[in-house]
Amino acid sequence: MELRHLRYFVAIAEERSFTRAAERLWIAQPGLSTQIRRLEHELGVCLFERHSRGVDLTAAGELFLERARAALAAAEVARCTGGDLQSGVLGSVRLGLSTAPRWQGTSVLLAAFARSRPAVEVSVLESYGGSLVRDLRDGRLDAVIVPSIFAASDFRGVEVGHEPWTVLVGARHKLAGEGPLGARELQGEEIVVTGHRDGGAYDRAVADTLTGLGLSPVLRPGGPGPALLADVAGGDALALSTVACAVDPNITTRTLEPVSMIGFQLLWQAGTPDAALAELIRAAEQQTVPTRPTGRPVLRAVA
Repeated sequence: MELRHLRYFVAIAEERSFTRAAERLWIAQPGLSTQIRRLEHELGVCLFERHSRGVDLTAAGELFLERARAALAAAEVARCTGGDLQSGVLGSVRLGLSTAPRWQGTSVLLAAFARSRPAVEVSVLESYGGSLVRDLRDGRLDAVIVPSIFAASDFRGVEVGHEPWTVLVGARHKLAGEGPLGARELQGEEIVVTGHRDGGAYDRAVADTLTGLGLSPVLRPGGPGPALLADVAGGDALALSTVACAVDPNITTRTLEPVSMIGFQLLWQAGTPDAALAELIRAAEQQTVPTRPTGRPVLRAVA
């Protein structure tokens, strides 16, 4: 059985006539009749009741019509696979997201991309920025959303947004409260950093930001992974990050004053991206980048 046999059968079933089906298919009627007889012989059932006015479907023919249409539709979907892959309608993207600091616009971007390209599978890996950049260089990731401090000559990138540096404060800490927090109030306070080689760029950015505000940083290595902010939640230390990192209900956020911003970029390897990644890049370019509040310039430390 071939797909053409299914197309012949469906045409006859819809036209209720071998003659009209042959005209529609641009083939000779005797040849069409021969192909249908072979199909019926292969199936072991009679598909049509033939009479002087044309043909009617048998009970077996009605069932076969439903399945033939489904098979033809599936074949058409399969035929379009190459074009869909080239246009970015299908495919997959392996995306890395930095855990500290985070860009809070990520969920909006990915939700919009999922709506516009629902057949593109996006796999997300969250880790330290240094680890993500290494995986991007080694080809284990297709793109990353990380602080702009990770931009490099072997990457291409698009700016996706900016976040103000924010002080993360535990509910029991003496600085817990609402409203902006003046930089001078951080003098002498322990500030949690990763203390991990793959979080080194973030740790340096925190130290440089505090030093730039005239403070003498007292840095305290936090726990690994999800335990990074455990000391902050317990009220024993503070952290300098973004609002998106305050996922623990015991942690509140206070904007650091004077305001200091950190930029975020979507980065990918230099070269022509595949179609699915190109669509994600296009979505990132179209997303509105928040206007930077007045304050210190965006930090661009060496990664």
